[in-house]
Amino acid sequence: MIELERTFLAKHLPVGLEKCKYTEMIDIYIPKEHEHPTLRIRKNGEKCEITKKEPIADDASEQNEHTIPLREDEFNSLSQIDGKKVHKFRYIYPYKGRTAEIDVFQGALKGLVVVDFEFETREDKAQFQMPDFCLVDVTKEKFIAGGMVCGKSYQDIEKDLDKFKYAKIH
Repeated sequence: MIELERTFLAKHLPVGLEKCKYTEMIDIYIPKEHEHPTLRIRKNGEKCEITKKEPIADDASEQNEHTIPLREDEFNSLSQIDGKKVHKFRYIYPYKGRTAEIDVFQGALKGLVVVDFEFETREDKAQFQMPDFCLVDVTKEKFIAGGMVCGKSYQDIEKDLDKFKYAKIH
């Protein structure tokens, strides 16, 4: 499956986010030794899965994605693997007939908020206007990819965020 997506740094939390549905997510990226692992084990609320996700032709906005559902006991066994972990809350936010996935990071990445939109067509993706609660499109910025921020702290990526004049969101 090909995933068409754009990623933005949040400028602030959008109005009404606290009323939106959300799930707690735990991601574990493997192998730990890789700078940008492409294999992810995820617990998303009660749902568990393993996903392999790789960019198509060096374009981070288009990814080949293969996902296999896991039972919770399978996730628990696989979660013992020494991987790069990240903890976040993902909010499902309605925006102009679309769905924004707003990731509010916890733990060592607290203060980081990233917004993703998925698209059906390349044209739709290209024509999409960034919402006012977003600061900048970082889709093609390698440092903000899930496989890159996992296992890091806010301080580890702060210089990259400073280039966009990003301010921690509390």
